Amino acid sequence: MTIRYLPVEEAIPHPGLRMVVVGNVPSPWGEAAKGIFHIKKIDWIGVRLAHDSEPLKHWTGGQMSGPVAFYEQERPRSGWAEILLLAERLKPTPSLLPIDPAERALAFGLAHEILGEGGLCWTRRLQLVHAGLQARPGFPAPVAKYLAPKYGYSEAESAGYGTRIVELLSMLAARLKSQRKAGSPYHVGNVLTAVDIYSATAMALFKPLPHEQCAMRDTTRAAFEALDEPTKSALDPILFEHRDALYARHLALPLSL
Repeated sequence: MTIRYLPVEEAIPHPGLRMVVVGNVPSPWGEAAKGIFHIKKIDWIGVRLAHDSEPLKHWTGGQMSGPVAFYEQERPRSGWAEILLLAERLKPTPSLLPIDPAERALAFGLAHEILGEGGLCWTRRLQLVHAGLQARPGFPAPVAKYLAPKYGYSEAESAGYGTRIVELLSMLAARLKSQRKAGSPYHVGNVLTAVDIYSATAMALFKPLPHEQCAMRDTTRAAFEALDEPTKSALDPILFEHRDALYARHLALPLSL
């Protein structure tokens, strides 16, 4: 997947959709947003996050994380739900949210458990922060020290990170197995939804796609692949089967980081 990246000074006045993303990292949040735009065939311009850029800091309103999406002169949108709903408005078809209200509510609930605060990816990030701060395989110590206050790391709560991750991985695997038994390869109903994209991109935090599909720094790959035994056991093969099938059928490779 080829993305056109511009310096922030050129992107700010550029018309249409622009999005700030974390560079050189298969961030589940950023890769999910990219996947949504790809499936909907929405053209956009990329801007790589630069923490020392004052124009970028001003443009994002101080939100020095990614992704942050900008459409025309509208307000910036940084949450997964905000970006999804913006994409749904810009290109209603194909919709990545169910029409049925109950299934739509289920989709939003599952999406939050994957990408929302306290969800799978959020907690996995904190787990890797904790490991790095304890000099165990995880984020390098300088990275862990930077991320810890930014995302609410608590040493007192760190013992529960692994339990939460195992619970959520097990829930997602059980759902896919139930859906497969019912004849569907997707998380909700019988069609692709944003939940499938979120689930697929989340797997990068446990086992990134191979180098030829996801060229990333070796240190980052090693951090993401650092697994304790309970987490490793909870990574049911169906989670990666779903990820690989989704990239083969719906998403673009190689990733453009």
